[in-house]
Amino acid sequence: MNTKFISDKSREIIDQYKNFSIGQASCSIPYFNNRTLGTKGALRAEVGKGSPSDISEEIEHISLKNKIKLNTLTSEELKKLLVDNNIGIDCSGLAYYILNEESLSRKKGALASHINFVNAGGLWRIFRAKFMPEKNIDVLTLAHNKNSKVITLKEIEPGDIITMVNGENNGERNHILIITQIEYQNFLPITLHYVHSVTWPTDGEYGHGIHEGKIEILDLEKNLIDQRWIENGKEGEENYTHMRAKKSTTELRRLFWF
Repeated sequence: MNTKFISDKSREIIDQYKNFSIGQASCSIPYFNNRTLGTKGALRAEVGKGSPSDISEEIEHISLKNKIKLNTLTSEELKKLLVDNNIGIDCSGLAYYILNEESLSRKKGALASHINFVNAGGLWRIFRAKFMPEKNIDVLTLAHNKNSKVITLKEIEPGDIITMVNGENNGERNHILIITQIEYQNFLPITLHYVHSVTWPTDGEYGHGIHEGKIEILDLEKNLIDQRWIENGKEGEENYTHMRAKKSTTELRRLFWF
């Protein structure tokens, strides 16, 4: 059996989100999607699109404003501070930073230099999207046939994506997972490992954020959703991500330049 991984730099990005640290405190960056609040013209860290450094700077600003001593925070208090101030990362924001680093590591250049902003509309909006790609690269953009192609399980490689598109018909938002690691046996994939930013109904007010899971391949000829999904030790109907995939148009895709 052998294993393939995304680049070390991409894995470092994941670790920075998964183990966000300030002083003695460390926690997973929470999930946050700005769609509900609809904040416009805000900083990346305020709309679910911030890099780890953006989020760190924003927390420093909040601590100064509210006279909070960051070096005395516990890990639980740090997570609460992030959540209570709507500081976090959404699924496409996390995907952007991982895929951008992966593209750079493969000597392909920045993600924005390849992306076709199909949903931007108009030259000015396309220019603005390229100038602020982290705010404008969403699930529908990455899942569009001008940016990625559908692949089979036999073709899977680290850096590929799993997209879940709903059309808002089932009450779920569109979603994306990044394949970070693949285990092979006899040159065929047997286990896929993924990462995403998500909030499960069982996460409570402060338990959401960066989740990692795996998909065990039971039959390469069957659909992705028919494999064994395991996340947070949960399978079947208790696995919210798997159930979400079953209710969505779920595809395994690869960016054209990867």
